[in-house]
Amino acid sequence: MPIASPPWLILSSFVSGVLAQTGQPTWQSTGAGTFQIVGNSGVSAQQLFLGTKNKVYIIDKVENNPLRVNGHAAWGSANPASTEYDLTDNTVRAMDVVTNTFCAGGALLGDGTWINVGGNQEVTYGGLSVNDTSQDLYKDGDGRFAVRFLSPCEDSSCNWVDDKKNYMKTTRWYPTLETLEDGSVIIIGGNLYGGFVSSTDNNNPTYEYWPRRGEGVEITLNFLQTTLPANLYPLTWLLPSGNLFLTTNWATEIFDYKNNVEHAGPPMPHAVRTYPGSAANTMLPMTPANNWTATMVFCGGTDLQPNQWRKTVVVNVPASASCVRITPDVTNTFEEDDDLPDGRVMGNFILLPNGKIFLVNGVNQGVAGYGNDSWAVGHSYADSPLLQPLMYDPNAPLGSRFSADGLSASTVPRLYHSSATLLPDGSVFVSGSNPNPDVTTTEKWSTEWRVERFYPAYYSEHRPEYSGLPAKLGYGGPYFNLTLASSELGPDPASSLGNTQVVLMRFGFSTHAINFGQKYVQLNNTYTTNSDGSATLHVSQVPPNPAILAPGPAWIFVVVNGIPSMGQEVMVGSGKIEIQNVTQPAPLPGVFAAQHQAGNSTNTSPASNGASTVELQSITLLTSIFATSLAGAAALLL
Repeated sequence: MPIASPPWLILSSFVSGVLAQTGQPTWQSTGAGTFQIVGNSGVSAQQLFLGTKNKVYIIDKVENNPLRVNGHAAWGSANPASTEYDLTDNTVRAMDVVTNTFCAGGALLGDGTWINVGGNQEVTYGGLSVNDTSQDLYKDGDGRFAVRFLSPCEDSSCNWVDDKKNYMKTTRWYPTLETLEDGSVIIIGGNLYGGFVSSTDNNNPTYEYWPRRGEGVEITLNFLQTTLPANLYPLTWLLPSGNLFLTTNWATEIFDYKNNVEHAGPPMPHAVRTYPGSAANTMLPMTPANNWTATMVFCGGTDLQPNQWRKTVVVNVPASASCVRITPDVTNTFEEDDDLPDGRVMGNFILLPNGKIFLVNGVNQGVAGYGNDSWAVGHSYADSPLLQPLMYDPNAPLGSRFSADGLSASTVPRLYHSSATLLPDGSVFVSGSNPNPDVTTTEKWSTEWRVERFYPAYYSEHRPEYSGLPAKLGYGGPYFNLTLASSELGPDPASSLGNTQVVLMRFGFSTHAINFGQKYVQLNNTYTTNSDGSATLHVSQVPPNPAILAPGPAWIFVVVNGIPSMGQEVMVGSGKIEIQNVTQPAPLPGVFAAQHQAGNSTNTSPASNGASTVELQSITLLTSIFATSLAGAAALLL
């Protein structure tokens, strides 16, 4: 049966209708390819996500941040950049998260609510466990069972909901969350209590769902029993097939979660990519040109073997420079990619609207984590931070995919507990770093609160402005039209329109070198030029398979000649946690439609951006996706 949203959740305020015309960035950059320190995050950014156009929500572990809330140190904050990203203001509102969010997991539900799950037990100064109430100096609660919710807002009226009636029945520290086709989430793995890496007595090799299914009991996942000890935050993606791809330690698998069937995948080549190896990772853009096929890329990590984690001076271990790809719905084999110019652990891959991928943060030596070991750098298990970002072009020929050309180095080292996210204006928000058990300003790698914005080369270019975007998009069905004025098309409108893409993006929940839920889905489109020089983009709605892009809010960009518009937030799907309605996509107007319009003042041409130009070909492909989606929906009903 469909899974309804719990009645206490506050649904995001998406309504039907058409959104306003897009505009231009209002924040002046410091130049293409540069970083700018713009403010202070209030709490160190162990976890963060963009909640609304103007709010980034930041979550830390329980520690002695100078920001106070309700008489104790804050470990959660909402970071507004003023109403229009005026980061000269960059004010911070403290939020009371109540329970310890140390190494929690997070995701976006299909109704627009953010969920934050798990964490650590209650602690006092230095991250020490609380043994009696007199030690409870931070007034935090045990977060290991916790399920927290936030419905983001622009008016600073929203707060975290942390209610014990919603708690899990088992403890989870370092859990993974992935949003599913109905907008619910699967919660996978974690530790029962603290630790650098897992062990048989600390392992939680199970998964469960939110909203709860059945009695809400956890279900064993054998994969997590056989991949100790580096099996925390298992990297997980929902595939277009409706299965999940997972990797942790040196192993991979395809998991048919609907039938609880696990299929062993190929070993992960060269390096451990999961925490504490913490390689940069993401799903590559899904486009009409690649039939919306999911390919994952992994860059960096560590080559530590399972028996070496507790016996090795890990801070001295060089980071891996290897990169590999896999397309699990197509092949059971990894593909070698270009190596990084330098080995890197704890790098963040951030998808950009132009289809390129920004690599930021991380170190050249060691692994994620910290402790009181004599060999640690202060407390850090990593050293040699990499300040130079890279740009990765997944479509470039092998041997030329990574480049630092035109990219300035950051001045802020970002080690363990750093995060990053794309913003709607196309810049990148970067913050965090605290490889310490508590707040400190005296270590070599101390607690970091500075916030940076990175400006890609397109940032200060004139942005395409368009109108006509609907506030909600469905799976399949009729196409919609966007209007571009002649002034947006440059001196060669045909060339510009032939190089126009419409893309939907999710920026993800960022923590531990992972942006959970980060996605890039290009929509099919054609265009019509009009007698006044303007143009109409005819755009298909979301491919009719919610496994390609799960329901919930997403950001849409129109990209012309590599320059993205300002992002606008739309609701994908019904706005509820339920099985989504999918319908056959309507054919787009194309070259054949123009033959039936002879004598009028329009000329219709196909876009050359990878969208299908032969409508029969497009219909065949989308019909296949539609059939796959119907089969997946049937399985959810069983």
